[in-house]
Amino acid sequence: MTEDRPDQAHLRPEGVSDATVEALGKLSEALECAEVARGHLYTFHRLSGTTDLTLGEAVDMLRHAGHEELADRVEREVVGRNVIEGRWTFQIVEDYDSGYYAAFKEVEQAAREALVEGKRHLYEAEMKEDRRTRGDAAHRARPETDPGDGSAGDQAQPQVERE
Repeated sequence: MTEDRPDQAHLRPEGVSDATVEALGKLSEALECAEVARGHLYTFHRLSGTTDLTLGEAVDMLRHAGHEELADRVEREVVGRNVIEGRWTFQIVEDYDSGYYAAFKEVEQAAREALVEGKRHLYEAEMKEDRRTRGDAAHRARPETDPGDGSAGDQAQPQVERE
């Protein structure tokens, strides 16, 4: 059975201030927002691609219905069109990933390595310790079976531990 405390990866290194943990927590929060924005960018990419393919089907249907001139206009002016000057969405995604996103991830990791031995989510780990109910299996610090600790863990329904 594992001890009911955070693992080493989520313990603050000695001498690290509250202000540092809070600042890194805010940096992590900002990175998480960039991750969500990236997800929306990929959604935009997928929907734009689906739009273009669906538009191609509409052109075919307009032609089949005898509306050649309108079909030609839609195909000429919109099908395959750049979504912004010179770019389809895959190019926007690639630029975001290799530019802003890559730089942000690198800086965030460098900050963690320089200040807290590379540890992630210290702010959240400390918040969890502050908010959880000790002795309640549903509030344990980590899984009963922690990878690498050799414990077998009980797969039965969680029960309240008694101290």
